[in-house]
Amino acid sequence: HKMLNLLFIVLLMGKQSSFLIQFPFVVILRGDVLTVTSWLAPIVWEGTFDSAVIDGIYKPLNVTIATTVFAVGKYITYLKDFLESAEKHYMVGYNINYYIFTDQPENIPAVTLAAGRSLWSLRVPAFNRWQEISLQRMSFIRKAIEEQIRKEASFIFCLDVDMRFDNHWGAEALGNLVAVIHPWFYQASRDSFPYERRPESLAYVHADEGDFYYGGAVFGGLIDEVYKLTGTCEEHLVIDKGKDIEAVWQEESHLNWYFIYNKPTKLLSMEYLWSDEKVKITELKVVRLSTIKKNLAAVRPN
Repeated sequence: HKMLNLLFIVLLMGKQSSFLIQFPFVVILRGDVLTVTSWLAPIVWEGTFDSAVIDGIYKPLNVTIATTVFAVGKYITYLKDFLESAEKHYMVGYNINYYIFTDQPENIPAVTLAAGRSLWSLRVPAFNRWQEISLQRMSFIRKAIEEQIRKEASFIFCLDVDMRFDNHWGAEALGNLVAVIHPWFYQASRDSFPYERRPESLAYVHADEGDFYYGGAVFGGLIDEVYKLTGTCEEHLVIDKGKDIEAVWQEESHLNWYFIYNKPTKLLSMEYLWSDEKVKITELKVVRLSTIKKNLAAVRPN
């Protein structure tokens, strides 16, 4: 880990300042965790970035960050806590457009938003299977980017609704193409990653492929990069459906396939996708976003 970190610093020193603007925090090292991938993408942990430096770069640019979330069926009950916690911790001081995909826009809770932050509702149908919501998500996001979001924002994060922000989540997370390491597979070996293993599926991952297992609850980046990601995953999902194949973890399986062949330019550590069900590990200094405990039988339609 230390050798990879040192190599990345040496490479940074030889690059132009425009490159440094993309990665202003990776010069701060932590010896207990991997902070850069084999393809030289930074991995964001507490202690690897300086918020003041990053804000000094991004805030003058007056960027707007789109944030999509699906609140369909009984999952709308989580939306109020999601939004209220986001207003306390998520990209504070930045322009945010929340895009709420829901089958019940009339039930979107009234939440006070800070200046420069707005909320849009986009109607989607209800589904009889929770898997169908997952399968359709890429299509809905791709269409929304095409028709609206790309006119209104520079960056985008696509998040799950059944989560709560607990601490600072800021511009250190911005990048061209951003993935998050799945908290349940951080210390797992590649052969235990739950990739789609059936060759008939376009989400198929060979046993010798894959670097990390990424969570589908958090991904993002520049608008055009996420547009390509969602468009490719949508196309693959449609083709699989035509062959009567459903990947083992729906859109998350296709997302992991995509990141194997289109490497993320930045990885977020499990600080940015934890779970209230997990016991904290020593490497985890802070939890920024966590999936909350819930009774799945009570909120899922099947």
